[in-house]
Amino acid sequence: MKHSTSIKKPINIFWQAIPRWPIVLLMKRQWQGGGQVLQAFFTDDVKVYNYVKGGASSNSFIEEGRLQLILDAIEPTDYLFIQFGHNDQKPYGTEPFTSYQSSLTKYVIGAREKGAVPVFITSVHRRSFDENGRLVNTLGDYPNAMIQLSTKLGVQLIDLWSKTGELYQSLGPERSKKLFMWLEPNCHPNYPNGIQDNTHFCEEGAKQIAKLVVEGIKEIRLPISMFILE
Repeated sequence: MKHSTSIKKPINIFWQAIPRWPIVLLMKRQWQGGGQVLQAFFTDDVKVYNYVKGGASSNSFIEEGRLQLILDAIEPTDYLFIQFGHNDQKPYGTEPFTSYQSSLTKYVIGAREKGAVPVFITSVHRRSFDENGRLVNTLGDYPNAMIQLSTKLGVQLIDLWSKTGELYQSLGPERSKKLFMWLEPNCHPNYPNGIQDNTHFCEEGAKQIAKLVVEGIKEIRLPISMFILE
């Protein structure tokens, strides 16, 4: 796709998320993530910076000063992709329609004060099916809380919750395993006894999730769509 040559510096995407799809750098490297492969979908006019912190909730990411690291680096016309939910379910996390929304609001305000563009991305589904093969919601109200807040604050949103739900359901309980860290014993040195992880993605899963994000970028017509490789 042709694009303007008048831009003097790359447009930066600061990706802040839980390690459900960015790579878990300090843990097992077999885990892959969409944030890791998202760069491959763009021309050099866009740079993706991954600020993932394993185990971080929307509030702990702020409390540890990690949001401030992003705000110190982000510039006008850059993007801040915001995705939380899984770790907000933990004891140190938040409640969907109160403290979760309050934390997310701080990301939006911080980005806008720097002239950057905040974008909400709802949580991905975990791979959880009932006995009838129907996908089960394991994240409660967190996705809906983000959707509600996006309307209130006028933040553009990529509904990865709905997109992953449709993807997993179309694949079904068995074929959806190929997206996740499901390994038989002795297939990988990091997991001699095998692993059945319904939360973290393998390389193939990471690519599929990244494709869904790119699809969402096009659907909400972010200006960076012009730099997506076709």
